[in-house]
Amino acid sequence: MKRLMTAFAALALVAGLTGSALAGAIDDIRSRGTVRIGVSLGGEPIGFRDAQNNPVGYDVDVATRLAEKLGVPVEFTDVSGDARISMLVSGQLDIVVANTSATLERAKTVNFSIPYNRAGLRVIVQKDSGITKLEDLAGKKVVVGRGTTGETFIKKAVPTAELVYVDQFAPDGVLQLTQKRVDAAIEDSSLLDYLATKNPSLVTLSGLYSNDPIGIAVAKGDPEFVRWIDMFVSDYIQSGAYEANYKKWWGETANPPALTPLW
Repeated sequence: MKRLMTAFAALALVAGLTGSALAGAIDDIRSRGTVRIGVSLGGEPIGFRDAQNNPVGYDVDVATRLAEKLGVPVEFTDVSGDARISMLVSGQLDIVVANTSATLERAKTVNFSIPYNRAGLRVIVQKDSGITKLEDLAGKKVVVGRGTTGETFIKKAVPTAELVYVDQFAPDGVLQLTQKRVDAAIEDSSLLDYLATKNPSLVTLSGLYSNDPIGIAVAKGDPEFVRWIDMFVSDYIQSGAYEANYKKWWGETANPPALTPLW
């Protein structure tokens, strides 16, 4: 009888813990009354601050829409590089919408939604630098975001390039370029294509060095939350909001990368 009672007690404990776990991130967010979203304010048009110091940009619009669908106000935190992942894992953030490439390595640590954007690595150089191809970066100063896919790529592709690290591509990396303290930079094409249109002294090299899915990241342990975010992204794409938001920030003549909804 004691063994039976002990078994029932253990089952009750497991049921209680399971019930708590099933409450999940969405219930936690709604109970708190705000959703904590990490965005990268490191470069136009993905994310930056306007003249009133407010977060704006493509990712900010996506994050704002996500908060509206959850039914709570959003609390933004500016994150970049490795901090995007570590702050999720430590529980300081609920969601990251920060131009994060969904890689197999990162997926060991956090969960990703289906892509809400796509971008490829591109190189931008000083127009008068004489750099016309990737190999010309050998021995040159190249600014990279710390902990980014661009850093990993350059280390492998051009190991003799002199890497200059920044935690925020904008304003720090952009400043390095505009002041001609570096010869080149590598970043997402979405950022560099926009930067080149604003700075006549800079030019992008032709071609992309990757075709990266950009996903919304959340901590592991709540598959139902990931499922809900996948549905959110599917709605974002199918409703026309994706195309409208993309053209808002890259121009009416821009061609948004093709995305496939899951739902």
